[in-house]
Amino acid sequence: MSAFTVGFDLDMTLIDSRPGIKAAFEALAAETGVYIDAELAISRLGPPLVQELAHWFPDEAIQAASDRYRELYPAYAIAPSLAMPGAREAVAAVRELGGRAIVVTAKHEPNAKLHMTHLGIDADAVIGWLWAEAKAEALHEHGASVYVGDHIGDVRGARVARALSVTVATGPCTREELLAEGADVVLDDLTVFPEWLRAYRADLA
Repeated sequence: MSAFTVGFDLDMTLIDSRPGIKAAFEALAAETGVYIDAELAISRLGPPLVQELAHWFPDEAIQAASDRYRELYPAYAIAPSLAMPGAREAVAAVRELGGRAIVVTAKHEPNAKLHMTHLGIDADAVIGWLWAEAKAEALHEHGASVYVGDHIGDVRGARVARALSVTVATGPCTREELLAEGADVVLDDLTVFPEWLRAYRADLA
């Protein structure tokens, strides 16, 4: 069977970054004196950072706040963030079947790579700064035929890339929302992904 590539989203797909992002937002709030409801912010992870900061900062301050958040991020957000159940096994399953596993995320790329290194999840490539339909750029470039995510934005990216949209109901979007957006597959979490992938590849064969 020919080689294949599977793309994965990062936040709430491969990693539970909520504790780390909460700590980073709290540090930013303390430093700037601007109120941020960090619990609310981490309940809607997925879109780019600037969209979240727009809820708390005036337009003219968003870029500076974004830059400072990303500077603070490594000290506050990497260590508390954990691998999602089944994340390592999901990436390993792709490799075991002769495929490549890449990460395509809206997150600041250097920080995404820090998460992967810290958690010992080894991807063939990590591509950051891409959200929703823009994720198709990297999926096309790397020839991904499957994209795994937790958000309706991930579904849109997969569809533009003409990749199979596989979703996990572990993020802010419900199973019903993911299906309504056009997800091809909705799994409870990544623990069942290896079994699904083996069956999918067997069907293709």
